[in-house]
Amino acid sequence: MSVLVVGISHNSAPVSLLERVALDHDGVQKLIADAASCEHVSEATVIATCNRLEIYTEVERFHGSIEQISRLLVDRAGESTEAMLPHLYVHYDDGAISHLFQVAAGLDSMAVGEGQILGQTREALRRGQELGTVGPALNLLFQQALRVGKRTRAETEIDQVAPTLVSAALDETAKLVGTVEGKHVVVVGAGAMAGLATATASRLGAGRLSIVNRSVDRAVRLAVQYAGEAVRLADLGDELARADIVISCTGSSGTIIDRALMTRVRRGAGRPLALIDLALPHDIAPDVADLPDVRLVGLAELAELLHGGATGREVQEVRRILGEEVTAFLAARRQASVTPTVVALRSMATNVVDAEMTRLEGRLPELDEATREEIRHAVRRVADKLLHEPTVRVKELANEQGAVSYAAALAELFALDPDAVDAVTRPVVSEEGRS
Repeated sequence: MSVLVVGISHNSAPVSLLERVALDHDGVQKLIADAASCEHVSEATVIATCNRLEIYTEVERFHGSIEQISRLLVDRAGESTEAMLPHLYVHYDDGAISHLFQVAAGLDSMAVGEGQILGQTREALRRGQELGTVGPALNLLFQQALRVGKRTRAETEIDQVAPTLVSAALDETAKLVGTVEGKHVVVVGAGAMAGLATATASRLGAGRLSIVNRSVDRAVRLAVQYAGEAVRLADLGDELARADIVISCTGSSGTIIDRALMTRVRRGAGRPLALIDLALPHDIAPDVADLPDVRLVGLAELAELLHGGATGREVQEVRRILGEEVTAFLAARRQASVTPTVVALRSMATNVVDAEMTRLEGRLPELDEATREEIRHAVRRVADKLLHEPTVRVKELANEQGAVSYAAALAELFALDPDAVDAVTRPVVSEEGRS
């Protein structure tokens, strides 16, 4: 069994294409279920963010699985296979493990080092666990990826190398409206990105904060944390008319701020307005940018602003840590792969010793209990000594790269029952994913 990742992100596709594959909560659930039902797939989950959609699977074979998993993304994009495939990327086994660790560390993010991806990775694990599509392999992999992500941030300052999307957008709009301090900031949405936007605006000294959301209860919860005001979505127009900066990041499937609305609320406006659209699909119609004194910053522009913006010592240090972690994980996985065979072999040896002792005791009934125990102990020591070297050696050889499966060779040489080997394998209990 091996890990297969098929994905599309800001690194491989334009924002217009990412918008077509963007999924809401139910859509992500359906994609996970569809991936898990594919032939040769035993486990599956999905990382879905505003700038990436990746399907993680545990598969029996590469060929066949790659075609089926890729088709799931092609179908959701509504594009032809020929048009879509150049924008998809594939990582398999060791490469898939390395890729997930890079994602969790923030090296593959639009804003390198941003911390939100850790929560999104944890959410992917949680979803798969709740749906029952994540088993021992992906559970262990994602938990380790979360630990790696935390380690890179604890041991380096990678999260300070590049700004968050919100901070980068505010820096860009400051050219028109100035700094956030004292401004009326309207945040549309109440999810994780909206929380980040609200926290950033509050930290930068916003004079007034309005949280607009379809669910007022969610808006209230966010507004209370930052001394803001919760506003119904029906009153969005009134807020737009008074705003200096608008940050929109809803999960809506369609545009919620169009040119007609902006033309109406901007009539007679005597001050500039900055609009920041962090949603996929976009919340704000692109042609709004043509209105006088309006500056619109979207994900496409942010991708260009942030691309390649993080270099230097911190990134190199994170890469060094990732190299260590990937090597250690692969070594542990190879050793773990031979453990069931070793345990089954020792179990078989114990059964052989017990059977021979039963036969011996039947032939020599005059032996007292002390003598029987001494003979049993001696025979077991002989069996242990005979098995010690091959079991130690097979664990050492498992760490070496190559095509030979030493566990399979050991099982073949000693004619181990495959069912006995499988029975030793135990599922891994989640720690990170159930938090």
